[in-house]
Amino acid sequence: MLKIFNTIKIKLQSKHKKDYIDIFVKALFFLTTLISASFIVIIAIFILREGIRPFIDDYDGIGRVNLIRFLMGTTWLEGQTFQSNLYGVGFIIINTLYIAFLSLFLSLPIGVLTALFIAKIAPKRLASVLRTIIELLAAIPSIVYGLFGSGVILKIIYEMAKIFGVQSKGGNSVLATVMVLSLMILPTITALSEVAIRSVNKDIELGSLALGATKTQTHFKVVLTSAKSGIFTAAILGVGRALGEATAVSLVAGNARSGPTFAFFETTATLTSTMLQGLKETIGIDYDIRFSVGIVLIVVILITNLTLNFVKKKIGNVYVK
Repeated sequence: MLKIFNTIKIKLQSKHKKDYIDIFVKALFFLTTLISASFIVIIAIFILREGIRPFIDDYDGIGRVNLIRFLMGTTWLEGQTFQSNLYGVGFIIINTLYIAFLSLFLSLPIGVLTALFIAKIAPKRLASVLRTIIELLAAIPSIVYGLFGSGVILKIIYEMAKIFGVQSKGGNSVLATVMVLSLMILPTITALSEVAIRSVNKDIELGSLALGATKTQTHFKVVLTSAKSGIFTAAILGVGRALGEATAVSLVAGNARSGPTFAFFETTATLTSTMLQGLKETIGIDYDIRFSVGIVLIVVILITNLTLNFVKKKIGNVYVK
């Protein structure tokens, strides 16, 4: 009887020990989540605090920025330089979306076709090499792409502009920005699309071939269709990176002060390049207004991602959490 009692006691102690471990692990996970969330909240509060200041303070007679003109304006004048509170980001928002989606339309077909080649057509050794190259390209810092754009792409576009008889500010233009961003988001789109294509059930592909479809028909009509949800996710992440890129864009955009700009050889400005341009040299309203632009950028990215996820849900027939 005593032996049975001791056995039960040991089991209960072991159970209590496991419960304590579970409680500790849950508390640890909760703490790490809380720390991560607190950083986001702190950053958001700081940006909001600095970003609303231009609409409240007078800045020694320059005056408060009008919110409607700020959101709808087509001209950006530095307050300390021009003694003006005429900051308009309406044209910059249009420029940003225009450039981001042009970059996506250029890089998405190339990225998806490259991913299809790596996943389904290329020999294993070649596919492994190409996959490694894509991963390396995705890991290259944005400043490197910016320097490549500044040193190579700008010269090419400048010569192209001369051929077409168009003036170009040293190659700084919409086209240069689109080309640099396309190069930057291409590895991301390719890598994620390749994962989505490889995750397609092999039985679906074999069933298509068994019904008499060619490999090309199977790849385009069956495999890509089955992988469209993952490909759309790659597109969303690509747009997100294009919208949020600052360093590379600021080196090739030209920082136009009015717009919007749709002509390929004209200078342009995006929300991120406007925030970064002269940030260290600015003071007062010129410094604070860049946080206001940051708030606009966050809202633009949020709305764009929500819209694309809604489209993904409709097209891909999947539920997006």
